[in-house]
Amino acid sequence: MSRLDSFIRRLTAQRDILNAIIDLVGEIEGPVLEFGLGNGRTYDHLRENFPGRRIVAFDWEVRSYSASTPAAEDMVTGNIRESGQAFLGIGAALAHADIGTGHDEIDAVTLTWLPQLMAGVLTPNGIAVSGLPLEHAELVALPLPEGIKEGRYFLYRRT
Repeated sequence: MSRLDSFIRRLTAQRDILNAIIDLVGEIEGPVLEFGLGNGRTYDHLRENFPGRRIVAFDWEVRSYSASTPAAEDMVTGNIRESGQAFLGIGAALAHADIGTGHDEIDAVTLTWLPQLMAGVLTPNGIAVSGLPLEHAELVALPLPEGIKEGRYFLYRRT
């Protein structure tokens, strides 16, 4: 499969999962956290689907389109591993992380801290969506929406 086709399938999986959990997340109190703002595409999608909900985005620096950039108080810049620690216990309804690089050695390092961060920011029964697998005792895998290949994107509920 070409890298372009792989990219399209990954983003389609991301969108389909986020669309499938709208009602589920709607039943849970708490903010939405977006780890990896990038150019703001997913942030914009979250904002559209969770109107009125606080959405906090994290990234090294702001590189998003101006229309897809959170207000300053909801934009956290710097190292996500470090800056995310201040949000442990915030009780997020949803945490989404799209920070995989496609480089196994780099992603292996990310996976030493990302599962703990995701579990730590979620409220009980909160939902985690990630482009990387999250192995953590408090995160239980949920079935993916129909048509999404196992291993393309990941969906969990915090116990």
